[in-house]
Amino acid sequence: MKLEPLPSPIYYRGPISFPNIKLYSMARTEEKKQRQHGMGRHLVLFPCPLEGHLNPMLHLASVLHSEGFSITIIHTHFNSPDPSNYPNFNFKPISDGLQDEEATRTDLMAFISDINVNCKVPFQDCLVRLLLENPQDQIACIISDALMHFTQAIANNMKLPRIILRTSSATSFVTCAAFPLLRQKGYLPIQDPQSEVMVSELPPLRVKDLPNIGTDKLDNLYQLVANMINETKTSRGVISNSFDYLEQMAFAKIRQDFSIPFFPIGPLHKYSSGHSSSLLNHDHSSMAWLDKQAPSSVIYVSFGSLAVMEKTELVEMAWGLANSDQPFLWVIRPGSVHGSEWVELPQGFEEKTRGKGCVVKWAPQKEVLAHPAVGGFWTHCGWNSTVESVCEGVPMLCWPCFGDQRVNARFVTHVWRVGLHIENGLNRRLIENAIKRLMVEMEGEELRKRIMVLKENADCCLRKGGSSYESLHSLIDCILSL
Repeated sequence: MKLEPLPSPIYYRGPISFPNIKLYSMARTEEKKQRQHGMGRHLVLFPCPLEGHLNPMLHLASVLHSEGFSITIIHTHFNSPDPSNYPNFNFKPISDGLQDEEATRTDLMAFISDINVNCKVPFQDCLVRLLLENPQDQIACIISDALMHFTQAIANNMKLPRIILRTSSATSFVTCAAFPLLRQKGYLPIQDPQSEVMVSELPPLRVKDLPNIGTDKLDNLYQLVANMINETKTSRGVISNSFDYLEQMAFAKIRQDFSIPFFPIGPLHKYSSGHSSSLLNHDHSSMAWLDKQAPSSVIYVSFGSLAVMEKTELVEMAWGLANSDQPFLWVIRPGSVHGSEWVELPQGFEEKTRGKGCVVKWAPQKEVLAHPAVGGFWTHCGWNSTVESVCEGVPMLCWPCFGDQRVNARFVTHVWRVGLHIENGLNRRLIENAIKRLMVEMEGEELRKRIMVLKENADCCLRKGGSSYESLHSLIDCILSL
């Protein structure tokens, strides 16, 4: 299927003002000499300042540093990473132009759009300073998050190659690339009467499974997606935090429609057990609690760093967990309930679950999922959480909230068949039944067997000769050739 061409991207065409054009020209001349001698091993990485995007970029930085590259991380002041966790990297903060109330608002699409506008000049100025500070240190390329599409125009202006990192699933990328077709066919914008209709062009997705950020400015959303896709096509390659066995069909589609190199090198978090890049403080008491639980008995409940629920939904979750009579570790992040920084659990909940439940504000998720006591994961199906669950062989209970999470949940339940989907609103009886199906019934055992196959393939792809191992070395060769 050939997709219709997307609208032309909006390029940044503002003037480039260098502090000293003569010094800059000298730096570029020196870089050309170094390139001829194969000395370009300095990489500049620019992540999207959201936890689910920042973590994979820092994992990628660690992987590339271990392969001999020097790393500079340009980052916004908002959600700034902790440089002390990465002493081998050079961190360069830039202004993001956000006020506190803007940075914490719930309109994610507007936030991403503002970052793409506000960071243009600061990002460019930071690159110029890097070139002037050390003219002998050639920048091999820029690696930026796919959502930070403005970086392509800056890279073009400065004659630097750009490679992008896709932190979401390859399948959701294919879906975003199909937005013009989906709009033409009437699938978008999503209408309630047709939400259950199958999208024949993208099986097994239904209309309700299509990505949705939740904004009333749909034209801005479609333009943002169009810019992202177009600037991906003009980049020098795409790095994917996924692996061949998991998304073979999506990779084939991308390679068919995009005439640029594609490098599925994931799962990125499995390359090393380095410092945590979480923006929230982990409560490690949860690990001591897990040590006291029986093998595969605990359901871990966490909905990521951005999902927000209603108070009524939290109440139904609480009683569903309590009535299931299963041990649980429940992460309730501050600010995760509309209108409250913190909430009280229902009266009587603590008494009913005493000794069977542990509630924390944040948990070391990768360690939790790897713990032998954990037998299920109730998740929002963010891509990082999905991949981490696959890598530890933990079947999922899916409750997607926005964005690519609906696509991921559909594949978890209907393609890989390693999870159950909670749909059409939350109520305690539905939750109780779903937890029992996942944790103690034969259906859950079948899910567990299938996800162990995915886990084994995730392990194999990183070994010498595996698909991700080979893709990583292809990526390194590509960077050095630039």
